[in-house]
Amino acid sequence: MPLNAKLAVLGAGSWGTALAMVLARHGVRTTLWGRDAAAMADMARTRRNNRYLPDSEFPESLAVTADLAHALHDADDWLLVTPSHAFREVLELALATGFRPQGLSWATKGFEPGTGRFLHEVATDLIGTELPLAIVTGPSFAREVAAGLPTAVTVHSENENYADQVAKRLHGPGFRAYTGNDVIGAELGGAMKNVLAVATGVADGMQLGLNARAGMITRGLNEMIRVCHALGGKPETLMGLAGVGDLVLTCTGDLSRNRRLGLALGRGVPLRQAVREIGQVVESVQTANEVMRIALKHNLDLPITEQVSRVLNEEITPAEGLKALMAREQKPEYPAGLFGGP
Repeated sequence: MPLNAKLAVLGAGSWGTALAMVLARHGVRTTLWGRDAAAMADMARTRRNNRYLPDSEFPESLAVTADLAHALHDADDWLLVTPSHAFREVLELALATGFRPQGLSWATKGFEPGTGRFLHEVATDLIGTELPLAIVTGPSFAREVAAGLPTAVTVHSENENYADQVAKRLHGPGFRAYTGNDVIGAELGGAMKNVLAVATGVADGMQLGLNARAGMITRGLNEMIRVCHALGGKPETLMGLAGVGDLVLTCTGDLSRNRRLGLALGRGVPLRQAVREIGQVVESVQTANEVMRIALKHNLDLPITEQVSRVLNEEITPAEGLKALMAREQKPEYPAGLFGGP
């Protein structure tokens, strides 16, 4: 697939818009599609996403449309940037047009709701095993990317040539794109960090201090590594952009919707009110349950994730969740054998 291929970015929220802007700035022929016809017409007229990124003007070459068939008819490659709950639906809509890409990548973080399946499994179900697949992930707030501030992401694919192609299109001044081949680890890091950001936000909302924040992030990373190990991913993936990088950003940056949810809960705001005030999809609300589904299947002890799940299911209060965490017994920091040792 040539590096100058035409791309269709499916999903015109903040992150999809920001990535489409990056690609267009780098000279990639890019069309941004969104299902809201009125919103897309406004973007075409004002040359900016006034709902999510009102301060960033589109590159002149970026095309926008609400016509899915038009976006796909001559697109060589598709980049899906939707909430995880819409991933299957949007991919099904795209395939229903009769067009097929030469490769499919996505920048969606999360699991398929209700099944706990990774998105690469969903994509393989729908598009088969013949086309190369890749995930784009890492510490990246859309507002900063759209503004052209320095950012680094990573692209993981079992097809190293495809990962390299996707990364080279994204890579440019102010935007670095690395590559890897651990799709499971990369997807897991991007999903679980949202759950852990809620926990850190709750601690900060309760004004528990910086020590508590650092402990929550570090022990949260421990949980991510345990799940990654159980699923056959590479723990070292979580030491990079897809893990530590994204985890630290989401747990400490107030542009994070999941951290803001935790902050609100820690201050005593009811869950539904907090989600409503954020005004965008908060992935952790569904992801926490899916991670606990994996934990149950693999007999994993994930105390932070478990308490976040119980809080988000309104079974306990944040204060009760914290009390449960602090009451746990003393134990080794890492389980025996986690990194291949005795």
